[in-house]
Amino acid sequence: MATYGRTDARAWAKEHMRGVCGCLLPTLNSGLTAVNEAAVRHDLRREAELGYWGTLLVTECGTTDAEMRDVIDISVDEGKKLGLRIMLLGSFPTLASTIEMVRYARAAGVDLMLLSYPLTFHPASEQEVFDYTKAVADASDIAVMLFAVHQWDFGYLHPSGFSPALIGRMIDELPTVVAVKNEIGGPGVGGVAEVFMRYGDEVVVTDPFEQNAPAWVKSFGMQFMGSSNYEYLGDVPVRMFDLLRADKLDEAMELYWQVHPARQVNAQLAGSYMGGAGLIHRLLWKYQYWLNGFNGGPIRAPHLRLMESQRNQARAGLVRSGLPHAQGTDEEFFVGRCPMD
Repeated sequence: MATYGRTDARAWAKEHMRGVCGCLLPTLNSGLTAVNEAAVRHDLRREAELGYWGTLLVTECGTTDAEMRDVIDISVDEGKKLGLRIMLLGSFPTLASTIEMVRYARAAGVDLMLLSYPLTFHPASEQEVFDYTKAVADASDIAVMLFAVHQWDFGYLHPSGFSPALIGRMIDELPTVVAVKNEIGGPGVGGVAEVFMRYGDEVVVTDPFEQNAPAWVKSFGMQFMGSSNYEYLGDVPVRMFDLLRADKLDEAMELYWQVHPARQVNAQLAGSYMGGAGLIHRLLWKYQYWLNGFNGGPIRAPHLRLMESQRNQARAGLVRSGLPHAQGTDEEFFVGRCPMD
């Protein structure tokens, strides 16, 4: 468990948030009635093998709150053994359930939380966004990473999708806000750069897209990258980021261009589902991870269906990049490497 209080959470983040944070997609048993503990521990060990700083516990794989408490307990226990930091995705149906789970996570030893907003949250003003964020931040002393992204559909409040001024107010008034996952203002990078320029000295600012890391490490000394589906590229995001931080640009860019075919495939796949659904295709992410040694296996509906064409594209991207990939059949993915009845 990270040792910090409300007044020194930012100092903790500046010191300890250094590296690349992946994602853990919880696996259920074959009957979809319980968490598959062996699969969760397998995936955490694989994260550590690949050199990730820590992992984000994704709460969008159909788990109940009770099951997520199990995932939290298992992950904190295994993370301590492995030296992995644990972050919780604060994505729950209501403010009350978010507060309840965040309090549980902090008591259980989770290091920090990436704040999401419910599907039914439709604020009439930025004040309502601030009030929701403040309510969660005030509920415990857990460190909070703001998630500034257009997917919340806040574009009617500010054209950036999450206004820089609102980010600044949250930093000024909420002491446990320690970081910003910064994806505002597309197309272009003006909005992302503004957040780095305005707030990078106060809190940890990250652009999670690994393809942008060379620009931000060089320009703003970005020290932390997370989170996204980096595991599709195995350990390359970790090695590339470490090389960039060590000012070894030539070696970093060799890795960058090696995996570019897979990166292009990933962008094509994301474009095929994000535009209409506005949600991440977690089962596709799980398949991409499985290609690199993670468990795979079942998650609970409702969810997007994983099509053969998507699986073929994902596998081909790794082949073209010369990266290791699962030799097993796709039927094995749906069962998982650590099956549990």
